[in-house]
This record gives sequence, structure tokens and C-alpha cells, in this order.
Amino acid sequence: MSEIPKTMRAVVYRGVNDLRVETVPVPQIRKGELLIKVAVCGVCPTDIKKIHYGTVPPPRIFGHETAGTIVRVGSAVQKWRVGDRVGLHHHVPCLDCHFCRHRAFAQCETYKKTGITAGFEPAGGGYAEYVRVMDFCLPGVVKIPAKNSFEEGAMLEPVNTVLKGIEKLSLLAGDRVLVVGQGPIGLMFTKILSLQKMKVAVSDLLPNRLQLARRFGSNRELDPGSSGFQQEARKFAPHGFDAVIVAVPVNSAVTQAMELVRGAGKVLLFAHTKRGDAMPVDLSQVCVNEKDLVGSYSSDFLLQRKVAHLVFSGELNVRKLITHRFPLEKTAEAIALASRPTSESLKIVTVISS
Repeated sequence: MSEIPKTMRAVVYRGVNDLRVETVPVPQIRKGELLIKVAVCGVCPTDIKKIHYGTVPPPRIFGHETAGTIVRVGSAVQKWRVGDRVGLHHHVPCLDCHFCRHRAFAQCETYKKTGITAGFEPAGGGYAEYVRVMDFCLPGVVKIPAKNSFEEGAMLEPVNTVLKGIEKLSLLAGDRVLVVGQGPIGLMFTKILSLQKMKVAVSDLLPNRLQLARRFGSNRELDPGSSGFQQEARKFAPHGFDAVIVAVPVNSAVTQAMELVRGAGKVLLFAHTKRGDAMPVDLSQVCVNEKDLVGSYSSDFLLQRKVAHLVFSGELNVRKLITHRFPLEKTAEAIALASRPTSESLKIVTVISS
């Protein structure tokens, strides 16, 4: 293992839509912590929103879908060794509070802290050459098998969020599910639901994404812009869908989902919306028709082992989702593309080191 430098390159958030490649100190670790040399970091919409809307004060180093190699181990750390290849989770719950006892990990105060940083206020840090993993986040470190890639390790966290959302729906094999949006997250929903023996319909405005969804296990592709959309949806699910997953941040999609889901069915609001977003809801749909509007945010600590098997076994081939790879210096370009995806773009990652 080569000597660790004193400084490193990082993409620093300096204000709304202001990202700069700067030289910053390599993080120093404490006795219960790890230092990781970052290999790959995925671009996530939650970071994009912070960059575009300025919802957190600068300076920050974002990026939390991170994988790399351990290059320094704190003196109190027993499990990990220099040279281990790992994927990281930047949020880990305390497992002891009121919320954790109800498995509402994302509401745990410890979970809400970001336990991985490349400097400044902790914000994930994956858009840098090195990150520090704090002691309370060590349970979220996952070893990458020798046969698997850093890209697969970086996808563990987003796959976890998808599986968590599915588990909230309490589906039965054979249930009919509509996934609204076939970007990388929507396609992961489609594939995992297919593996679980659900009957999956998908909708997206981009024809090539509908074609791709078929290869990921979709049973029916629907064009939401066509005049026959509602009729085709009813033909696939005569009683209404058992569940509708909204994987696009569009309020009108939620309204439509509430109409398409069956009585006593569930609508999963997965796409990350801005605080303060409001929309009209016919409350009789909830009270009389017993439809549930369910939210799902971030990952579930207890799903780590299941997610690792799903990704590392190849059952969910996450590398098929990656269409664009950018070097660290072009992270701003990567984020711009992810903000305005084209018909050819899906998952976008930054490649920091080999």
C-alpha cells in the first residue's frame, strides 16, 4: 500500500450550483475509525437537490454512494484490515432508541448524523480521494468479495433503499404492481419485484426506457402520455394495482397513483420531494377506500446482508444500469447530466481511483 499523502483532491460545494475541484487535507482518523481511499462514488438525486437548492450551508463535500479500499485502521478497530475493499453506508442507526425499536431507522437521531466525511461538515465525502468513516458508522461497512467490482460496492446503498421500499408494501407473490418511472431506481424496483414473482407494469415517457424495462423483468410497458394509458392499466390490473410505486419526483404522478391503486392497496412515495411541497388529496380515498400513501426514505440497516447477496450474486446486475463514468475533475458535469437525464443516460458514477 503506497504512502498516504497529506493533501488530496476533492469537489467542494461552495454555494448553489457552485462546485470546485480543490486541494484539501486528507482526513485524520481517530482510534475507532477507518480511512478509505475512494474508488467509485455514485451520483444520487438527494445530493443534487442540495446542490441545486442550497438546502444546506457550504462548504461541503458530497457523495455518499461510495466504495473503496481501507488504507488506515484505527488502533481500536478489530474487524477490518488495510487492503480490504468495502462499500459504505453513511447512515447507521443506534438500534436502541424508540424509533429503532419500531424499525423506523431513518427517524433515529444517530441515523440522521452523517458518519462519513472528507472534511468540512460531514456530508458523505465520496467526491474526494479519501474519506473518514466514523466509529458509529463502522457497522455500515460491507466487504466487497474479490470477484466483485467497486461499482457493485457503491450500489449497495441505493439498492438497499429500493428493497426497503418494497418491504414496506407487504406484497404477496403474484400481486400486480405499477412502477412509475424507469430511471435507475425504477429499473431496480422492476427487477427486484420480478425476482419476487410479482406481475410488474411500468410507465415512463421515454420509449427506450420502456424497452429496457422489459429486459429487467417488466410484464407490461405503459406510455403515460398516450390517450389509452388508463384503459391499458385497467386491462393489466382489472381490480386496480395492489401497489403503485412512484419513482419520479412529480406530484401529479402521486395523484394518478392514488386513482390506479385498488381499494386497500398502497402507494409508495419513493422519489425525494422538496420540503414544503403540497398537493391535494381526496381523503375519502384513504378513509373510505382504505388506500395507504406510504413514504420510504433512505436505507434499512437490517437489510444489509440480503442486499449484499442480491448485488454480489449477480441476481441484480447493477452494472447494467451504469451508462456514464466521469473522473473526479468532471463531477460537476456528472451532476449536470444526472439533473437532466437524456434518453441514453441511467446511473452515473464518478471514478476517483482504480
